[in-house]
Amino acid sequence: MSNGPDSIGLIAGNRALPLEFARQARRLGIKRIVAVAFTGETDPRLAAFVDEIVWLKVGQLTKMLHAFASRGIRQCVMLGQIAPKNLFELRPDLRAMKLMLKIKEKNAHSIFSAIADELHKEGIELVEATPWLKPLMPEAGFALGPKLTATQRQDVSFGFRIAKRIAELDTGQTVVVKDLTVLAVEAFEGTDNCLVRGGALAGKTGGAVAVKVAKHGHDMRFDIPCIGAQTLETCAGNRIRVLAFEAGKTILLDQDQCAQLAQRHRIAVVAVATTE
Repeated sequence: MSNGPDSIGLIAGNRALPLEFARQARRLGIKRIVAVAFTGETDPRLAAFVDEIVWLKVGQLTKMLHAFASRGIRQCVMLGQIAPKNLFELRPDLRAMKLMLKIKEKNAHSIFSAIADELHKEGIELVEATPWLKPLMPEAGFALGPKLTATQRQDVSFGFRIAKRIAELDTGQTVVVKDLTVLAVEAFEGTDNCLVRGGALAGKTGGAVAVKVAKHGHDMRFDIPCIGAQTLETCAGNRIRVLAFEAGKTILLDQDQCAQLAQRHRIAVVAVATTE
């Protein structure tokens, strides 16, 4: 990363991914990190990992753009999510309101693409965070916990195909299946709630298989598939026995903790190649 920027902006949503990015970026040579954080969403601990943090409310697009432009930031990344309910309860400023009115289909790709365009107008480039996060994105062959049974392998292959089709529709990235039957498809509620629904529909014995993918041609500047210890805890609490994800395109946070959880709860965690 020696040829990368010395300074970078971070649009930080919730959970641990923005913190992990800041750690990795610093380790790989970024000297200055300016973060834009959102009240009620971003983990306050992020302040300890960046040089400066600017707190905003969701929807304050003008202030976000000014926070970067006034500090000389020319490249930024976008990581972490915003709780779905806050996207509908936000009070956008005038610039954000105009942006939202121009978007016909309001999904992650269309909204974040529009934000990237607004950043570009201010001379700020939204870039992929993957160069700094690659060590957290396992390749094919990665596995934690017990080995897959023949039945589970079939369900993983089936779920992968279904998840890819769902992702192409911009519906979500995750499906839950069992015995070649689709139990749940992720939509606006997010991965964890999809796992809860799918686990409940697997019957008293549980044993469902969850699969998470990226869509073909996925714009890795935003909405990178991401799982971690919380995902494993949700699987365990809902008797899901397999968590499969697309190799090389999914971030796995808390890897040591995930290994412990996979062993303790007997959950197979596997990276699946796109060709499977």
